[in-house]
Amino acid sequence: MEFRNVGRTGLKVSALCLGSMQFGWTADEATAFQVLSAAWEAGINFIDTADIYSRWVQGNPGGVAETIIGKWMKQAQIPRGQVIIATKVHGKMGDGPNDLGLSRLHILQAVEASLRRLQVDYIDLYQSHDFDPAVPIDETLRAFDDLVRQGKVRYVACSNYPAWRLMQALWTSDARGWASYVCLQPHYNMVHRGEFERELMDVCRTYGLGVIPYSPLAGGFLTGKYHRDHTDAGSRRNSSRYFTERNWGILEKIEQVGAELGGKSVSQVSLAWMLANPVITAPIVGPRSVEQLQDNLGAVDIKLPAEMVEKLNEVSKEV
Repeated sequence: MEFRNVGRTGLKVSALCLGSMQFGWTADEATAFQVLSAAWEAGINFIDTADIYSRWVQGNPGGVAETIIGKWMKQAQIPRGQVIIATKVHGKMGDGPNDLGLSRLHILQAVEASLRRLQVDYIDLYQSHDFDPAVPIDETLRAFDDLVRQGKVRYVACSNYPAWRLMQALWTSDARGWASYVCLQPHYNMVHRGEFERELMDVCRTYGLGVIPYSPLAGGFLTGKYHRDHTDAGSRRNSSRYFTERNWGILEKIEQVGAELGGKSVSQVSLAWMLANPVITAPIVGPRSVEQLQDNLGAVDIKLPAEMVEKLNEVSKEV
């Protein structure tokens, strides 16, 4: 397993990050334990979660994924210093007016709850799950800086930030001498390139931020289970929005490249394309089974030739 730095930190993380949104949702606790153990044994030392996972499921109060990860670490006796845990704050965790967002009050309450559920003394990477237009950026960043100084958080990062808000955050931290965002978690994949590439990629490259994209397989669209004449394979909740003529063409080119590489899967080629970009630190994969994990792991050993990367770039460019 290849290891890379997370932005301007001393953290070395595996080239793939294990996502956990599916834990307690499409993967029950026993299955989640199997996936976590298989990922650990394969060399993945980077786990991404969020306090809100998966509150949208009926009967799920949120915090379930964090709880599963904490129980797994304790049961499997995972050395705390050898695993990098990233979690997030912002989502609605209760019915009160201060149970969401990036206010100081919510952040300080949320981090304590995440620490309890994860059964750890500190969080390696604490991320704003989204930006909060209702809260001054100074208030959010001062709260994060306090957590770093207290040792409850090692580094801070953000997800779903537009370029202007990310630059505002970086400037504010620099001007105040506060802990600064070291990593961005954007929505990015081969059929959804513009949101990240238009401005955010240059910001991350220029300021040395790590990049850990979520949904690198486009909600299942880039796994090979969908085709023009076969669009009802399993859940379409996150995939049907990608059913366009342009995207079918991208999928066909990915399949062609996979065949030229000796039978690599659509998901492996899609992840390998992302890993070929030096700006990318570690795509976040969210396997619901050990079999899906094993397929994803195959991407790490694929070194796409430059001409194949160019073919994929050309067919997937946004106009």
